Amino acid sequence: MNKVRLTALVEASFFAVFAIILDFLPSIKLSPSISISFAMVPIFILAFRWGVKVSVISGFLWGILQIAMGEAWIATPVQGFIEYFLAFAFIGLAGLFHKQIQSNLQSSKKKKAIAWIVVAVIAGSFARYFWHFLAGVFFFGSYAPEGMSPVLFSFLANGATMLGSAVLCSIVVGLLLSTAPRLVIRKTKDTATTHKHVS
Repeated sequence: MNKVRLTALVEASFFAVFAIILDFLPSIKLSPSISISFAMVPIFILAFRWGVKVSVISGFLWGILQIAMGEAWIATPVQGFIEYFLAFAFIGLAGLFHKQIQSNLQSSKKKKAIAWIVVAVIAGSFARYFWHFLAGVFFFGSYAPEGMSPVLFSFLANGATMLGSAVLCSIVVGLLLSTAPRLVIRKTKDTATTHKHVS
């Protein structure tokens, strides 16, 4: 295993632990079943640093930690797999935009970088809550108010959570990276060489 790959895996583990720690902080309660938090921020930062593969691994580890620490709400094995393995891993799809974010931050184009960050956060949030939505329809439809379809109930509950979390995470990540872009920027050999020539 080369040094870069080892570094990526160490960071994936560290950021997964950081996410579970943030998950313990009080969240914003919109209703008994709807709450929003910025616990996904570490996975997003990792996604912008490394891309999809590493951030998917980190999200997957976060889901495992949720179960290991007794924070998971599991009704059936299938529902648990969907909501704590698939859903959390899919946050890593935000990494699809890491090249655009990296290049704009390295070029000091902060406005463009922030725009791509918002797109990436929305994509990762949607990818996660799509699975929560499906689980809500098939496994928690009985919690829907009388006369409301399970599809609409799950859409409203998970849609509100997704939107709120995406907005909150976009603000937090945007503020972090506008003041400390080094959290995301990875120095490659080419970048280091360029800096040496310039200096």
